[in-house]
Amino acid sequence: MFTIGDFARYGRVSARMLRHYDAIGLLRPDRTDPATGYRFYGAAQLARLNRIIALKDLGFTLQQVHAVLDEQVGPEELRGMLRLRRAELEEAVAAATARLVRVEARLRSIESEGHMSMDDVVVRNVPVMRVAELTGVAVGFEPGDIAPVIGPLYERLFPLLDAVGVRPSGPGVAHYEGVPDGDGAVVVHAGVTVSAPVGPLGDTGVMVVELPAIEAATVVHRGAMDDVLPTAQTLARWIDANGYRSTGYAREINLECPEDRDAWVTELQEPVARV
Repeated sequence: MFTIGDFARYGRVSARMLRHYDAIGLLRPDRTDPATGYRFYGAAQLARLNRIIALKDLGFTLQQVHAVLDEQVGPEELRGMLRLRRAELEEAVAAATARLVRVEARLRSIESEGHMSMDDVVVRNVPVMRVAELTGVAVGFEPGDIAPVIGPLYERLFPLLDAVGVRPSGPGVAHYEGVPDGDGAVVVHAGVTVSAPVGPLGDTGVMVVELPAIEAATVVHRGAMDDVLPTAQTLARWIDANGYRSTGYAREINLECPEDRDAWVTELQEPVARV
């Protein structure tokens, strides 16, 4: 038999919590000394305590925990419930991490206001580009929306090109277009420059297309694309201040893509026209 202090220590809970569980009938001590009122617990009661704590962590109220335990949920069913809760928590953590990335990007953009030079923006004529590409849809145009779509597309693209013997002849090219009535959704094109004929590449799902020539306001972004917001907004300010208007989404030309994403070099090419 264990004293309440020892049982609390083995169960990694507080004695105060055990007293509360006793008071509501959730976990009664094996024996209570009638003279002193001291509570004593058996080792077998650790199993019930573990279930109580696990179910609480699943989000059940103590009343619900009581009901579940009275129905004598078995270890397999309890493990299934715990796995489901773990998956829910992992999803919540992933969503919170994505939100944190978006917040950090906005903070960097705010901090860079007035500090990023617009002198590096250049307007030039971009010739026709032939690219082999895969396409997907992102729910929005924030970096946190684009990355989960464009990353897997590029991971698939290069093995597919290898399989049909097509070699890149230039840099990677990502471009975008809005989805009509898509509530902000964006079509993502992940491509690379090639010299192959226009059209589908067999049954790979890869399409070779020609991107039209454009007049573009261009600027070079250095760093991961998760951090592109300050550079993109500097480009937007330049366009507005210099008598141009944007005519579409910026293309992203992958000039350098080492393993270290913070060392990436990407040229943004935003199509423009004179106001």
